[in-house]
Amino acid sequence: MSKLIAVIGGDARYIELIRQLNAFGEFTTNILGFNKLDQGFTGAKHIDFADFDHERTDVVVLPITGTQKDGKVETVFSDEQIILTKKWFEKFQKTTPVFTGISNAELDEMVKGTNAKIIPLLERDDVAIYNSIPTAEGTIMMAMEHTDYTIHSSRVIVAGFGRVGHTVANKFSALGAKVSVAASSIHDLARITEMGLNAIPLDELALATSQCDILINTIPAPVIDKEAISHLPHHALIFDLASKPGGTDFDYAKQRGIKAILSESLPGIVAPKTAGKILADVIIQILIKREGIK
Repeated sequence: MSKLIAVIGGDARYIELIRQLNAFGEFTTNILGFNKLDQGFTGAKHIDFADFDHERTDVVVLPITGTQKDGKVETVFSDEQIILTKKWFEKFQKTTPVFTGISNAELDEMVKGTNAKIIPLLERDDVAIYNSIPTAEGTIMMAMEHTDYTIHSSRVIVAGFGRVGHTVANKFSALGAKVSVAASSIHDLARITEMGLNAIPLDELALATSQCDILINTIPAPVIDKEAISHLPHHALIFDLASKPGGTDFDYAKQRGIKAILSESLPGIVAPKTAGKILADVIIQILIKREGIK
């Protein structure tokens, strides 16, 4: 039996997500907040928010950003204002997966005690690992745009060796950069060394930044502090890939004349088609497992 999915708002990557959901063949897709797009462009049926059918809808997909604190949904392709409330979620009469990129306290509170179940995709390892590829490519693109020297032979320090840090370090190394990675875990430091990269204990980062052309942060904590920035060469660049507000002292970097860029949502900027397909593939996999779709 076909499942009815409602995609409510979203950015450019959601155009490909909608196409992929339609192509799967087991879904009927309604889209809300896309009335600036030709319906034929996505292959889905556009409906107004006022016409949303809680009884028929089996799955909801919210934007990567979830909702704002007032419940407002990001609608890049529409002027229609969509605001979700607890009363709206209470209208679901059956267990309903609600996919989003990230959740927040307000969204969690809205669905509490209702039949809606929030599934934050960006917290999943598979999504984060897939997304690390366009993130790394986007960082390389920015490095090329903002430097007058090659990545090859550049001295690059990556702070953090999680899912994003690992891929970023690997890609820059493949281009011939001299890559160092700062991490706190003994296990990570060993793996960094095994990869042929220079391992730096995170608490010694400031001792290494004097020999750095490009400093890339992936840690959502204030690790690129005044001390680390104070030793950077005047030509150095900082790219902060951590979630907002990042982990860099941007004010001090500005005082020193060091360009520091907070680079959020790179997958959706540099490769929205790939990013949309990643999200759709994971949603489909989850629904196959949870909903018994064949």
